[in-house]
Amino acid sequence: MRKWMMAPLALAVAALGSNGAMAALAVGVKAPDFTTRGAMAGKTFTLTLSHQLKRGPVVLYFFPKAFTPGCSAEAREFAQHIDDFKKAGATVIGMSTDTVDDLVAFSTKECAGKFAVASAGPAIVSGYDVALKMRPNVTDRTSYVIAPSGRIAFVHSEMNYSGHVKSTLAAVQAMTGK
Repeated sequence: MRKWMMAPLALAVAALGSNGAMAALAVGVKAPDFTTRGAMAGKTFTLTLSHQLKRGPVVLYFFPKAFTPGCSAEAREFAQHIDDFKKAGATVIGMSTDTVDDLVAFSTKECAGKFAVASAGPAIVSGYDVALKMRPNVTDRTSYVIAPSGRIAFVHSEMNYSGHVKSTLAAVQAMTGK
């Protein structure tokens, strides 16, 4: 059995956010590949998920809006723990419907230049089923851990940002044994 695979009960629990709401994509399904523009440390680049997965697991976290209090706090928390994610072999990528220009500033200020943030256009938002129900042009807050195989290994979906970093880091560490 592969390290990233979880027991059936754990898979069912992982598919639920801590508020009990069903997550957007189920554990075990193939994550939609995409190419988009992003920013890291204030520099823009083209990001392709499948290329990132060649390095190891990817934590793909969707957040509603750059520079809002919860999204800024979540980005700072990911930045504080980026060395733990790297030690476990994972790449962290934040995704929102913000413009690349807004994400350039966000990547420097809130992400401290430590991880990439990228623009989620309508196809990405639809593919990951993360449109905020009240405002479909904004994403909800859903964090995915995607195994190198491209399959969803863990999901945390809840608007409160406070558990996303801890739960995704624990999932990556359990998957990789690092």
